[in-house]
Amino acid sequence: MSRPDPDSLLDKLQRDEAKARRGRLKVFFGASAGVGKTFGMLQAARRLHDDGLDVVVGIVETHGRAETEALLEGLEVLPLQKLDYRDRTLGEFDLDAALARKPQLLLVDELAHSNVTGARHAKRWQDVHELLDAGIDVFTTVNVQHLESLNDIVGQITGIRVWETVPDRVFDHADDVTLVDLPADDLLDRLREGKVYLPQQAERAIKNFFRKGNLIALRELALRRTADRVDAQMREYRADRSIDRVWQTRERVLVCVGPGPESSALVRAAARLASSLRADWIAVYVETPRLQRLPDALRERTLRALKLAQDLGGETATLDGDDAAVTLVDYAHLRNVSKLIVGGTQVERFWHRLRRPVGERIAKMSGDLDVTRIGVDVQPLREDVAAMRRALPGWVGGDEHHSHPRNYLGAVAICAVITSLASVLEHRFEVTNLAMLYLLGVVFAAFRLGRGPGILLSFLSVAAFDFFFIAPKLSFSVSDTQYLLTFAGILITSLVISHLTSSLRRQVRVTSLRERRSSAMYEIARELAAALTTEQIVEIGARHVSELFRAHVAILLPDSDEKVRQPLDDPNPVSMLSNAAIDMDVAQWVYDQQKRAGHGTDTLPAGNALYLPLKAPMRTRGVLALESEDFGTLAVPEQQRMLDAFAAQIALALERVHYVDIARDALVDMESERLRNSLLSAISHDLRTPLTALVGFASVLAQSRDRLDPAQAPLLDAIHDEALRMTGLVTNLLDMARLQAGRVRLNRDWTMIEEVIGAALRNARHTLATHPASVRLPADLPLVQIDSVLIERVFANLFENAAKYTPAGKPLTIGAAVIETSGKPMLRVHVDDEGPGLLPGTENRVFDKFTRGEKESAKPGIGLGLAICRAIVEAHGGTIGASNRPLLDASGMPVEGAVAGARFWFTLPIDTPPPPPEDELE
Repeated sequence: MSRPDPDSLLDKLQRDEAKARRGRLKVFFGASAGVGKTFGMLQAARRLHDDGLDVVVGIVETHGRAETEALLEGLEVLPLQKLDYRDRTLGEFDLDAALARKPQLLLVDELAHSNVTGARHAKRWQDVHELLDAGIDVFTTVNVQHLESLNDIVGQITGIRVWETVPDRVFDHADDVTLVDLPADDLLDRLREGKVYLPQQAERAIKNFFRKGNLIALRELALRRTADRVDAQMREYRADRSIDRVWQTRERVLVCVGPGPESSALVRAAARLASSLRADWIAVYVETPRLQRLPDALRERTLRALKLAQDLGGETATLDGDDAAVTLVDYAHLRNVSKLIVGGTQVERFWHRLRRPVGERIAKMSGDLDVTRIGVDVQPLREDVAAMRRALPGWVGGDEHHSHPRNYLGAVAICAVITSLASVLEHRFEVTNLAMLYLLGVVFAAFRLGRGPGILLSFLSVAAFDFFFIAPKLSFSVSDTQYLLTFAGILITSLVISHLTSSLRRQVRVTSLRERRSSAMYEIARELAAALTTEQIVEIGARHVSELFRAHVAILLPDSDEKVRQPLDDPNPVSMLSNAAIDMDVAQWVYDQQKRAGHGTDTLPAGNALYLPLKAPMRTRGVLALESEDFGTLAVPEQQRMLDAFAAQIALALERVHYVDIARDALVDMESERLRNSLLSAISHDLRTPLTALVGFASVLAQSRDRLDPAQAPLLDAIHDEALRMTGLVTNLLDMARLQAGRVRLNRDWTMIEEVIGAALRNARHTLATHPASVRLPADLPLVQIDSVLIERVFANLFENAAKYTPAGKPLTIGAAVIETSGKPMLRVHVDDEGPGLLPGTENRVFDKFTRGEKESAKPGIGLGLAICRAIVEAHGGTIGASNRPLLDASGMPVEGAVAGARFWFTLPIDTPPPPPEDELE
């Protein structure tokens, strides 16, 4: 066994930590309906329920099977959520109720189910994903035909296409997969006995989907898919323990998709190949000039193929290029791709016969790429092919889709103008030179009006040149056959010029678009870098996103309670998204879950707005909400990546400003603390000497009390007491300054806490003159290694604080006990009073320097006693705290809202004392 790689070990620890926070997913996997997945899931759940586990049924589809319904008895079942859909009320799994109930184990049947419109997520597997994020374990079921990568294969085998699918990553990331297997003959017997469907439904199923051959094939797919998962687990086990390097190099697969009906099948094939190779994979769409002029419906199909690739775990990219093969090969070399997948459909389109297929051209251009041509049967999709062919006539149109009819009229007008000009110049130039005027017209028309008008002008130019200038004139007849070559040359040259000019125009447009994106990214990065406040960042981010994506924008930021809200100051009322258009519940969910939601996503896709989390390196900083005038533009992968980049820039700027504020506040606090400590040290040293002298003078005068006037004696006592109090304050100032400077060294010794408490009570007898003290200590308290003098100061300050805020005559209680803290024994000492208690929220603040229990209080003190206590206790390795004691009624139950007093407590570590000397043992 080799030494594990530190980076791999760290990555594994991080993955294990993330997995420990998530719930566990167990999938009961079968070849088809009726094999017993739900039955097996309920049996396993009942065993855990009998063992004491909190098991709740979220949703289980029994399909009327009595034996399955019997297993539900005794289990808690959540009520279904009622949703209105097409004048009907349907029941769906209630995700919010499950999250509120939060059981240890939740049963969610039929993972591939599509939720009714109006539910939070479009798919049930997304509900399960949120449950797992909340730490809830889930049992679920799925059939092999519902796996996305096998969807087309199952369709070819059975002739029935299943539209409810689950991304393979959900299945692959499950913590446990239990295969529920049943031979085909046994399943058919169950079907005939009515244990799967009702009798009339069973007869139709046997004739269609449940044919024996289909069941055998599906069973093989289920077994193979389960075996692949087991194999992947074994390879992961070996890699985690560095037993052997399973893969010496990293494979990368690239699949080319387009507007054809075979794109989704190619994406699934690439996903299966990448999964078997444990390789990264990329789905690439090359947008050539011809493909750029496709109708919206066919462009939408390309976007769906790219979206499918993202759902299956692949990376997507859209490239611009005049030649798809050259662009693909260059990109493959750039990304270090080892295998390239192209389609080879059985439906040959007529334009394919004019040039070599892309796969063959790629194989010829690059010998180091493994090119795989996958034959896809698209016969069931002939309507899609017909739609492609119906779209072809438009390919001779304008740049985006079709040129406007007025552009063609403009081409006719250009031809007429050139013909008129040539007729004027006919007697001054050779006839063949007049053809150059028509070529100039073709260049102008192709560049200004588009490819279609340019091609039209090419044919009109040849016809006009022949009709008006070649003998016999005003006739299309040609007396000299040599002019036929001239006509052919003019026509070919015109067509080539038209093509090149329109291609140049397209390249200029693409370059302009890229420059606009780069400029927008530079501008927002530059302005955000100069922003100093959150308000500036919100204004800059909203403005740039609104301008680039033609959308109404809102940036929602969290408040102190982690609830997102829109800033009160609207920086740009024109481009900002109104409060009425923002769904705060969706925005809050996006902020909490750190996932996008809304229009075009998997979560609430029917919404009017799109919500993106502003994720920064440390945490999510807010939510970006936008309502676009054209959401179709945002569906393009490049636009999505651009929007994600803008969101990341805004999040980074918000986090930067946040930490700048923290750093500034920390710097101010440090400077204030340093100045305060210096001032305390200077004042306390300067005051100590005169105060000591003042106390001494008062003591001397007290010795000659009999010589004073009786009215002066109380004044002398007041002078003495106030001098002592000031001395105590100065002592606290000095102690605080020394503790903050770290110049106090503990003189630890093994001591009984009873002795320290007794000494503190004796020294505080004047302070506690009107407060009787009761000490309640167990007889078996252990020795503690402490600095007795400093701990006595802790008690003295606690006694003084209690006496200050407790009415006269009310007692104090001192107690102690041994407790366990993080597996370590600690001695916990408490001082209870019967005063008014602590103000809510001040339990921790009372230990801060210069913090007092009552604002604007006439009681003496500067708020340093408890701060000194905390410093001393923490220097001993303990903790200190305070809380209110509830008032109990006669039955011993707490009275709501009533306080019996305050409790101040601190802990000290307990260690093993050394053995006594031998002479003491004797």
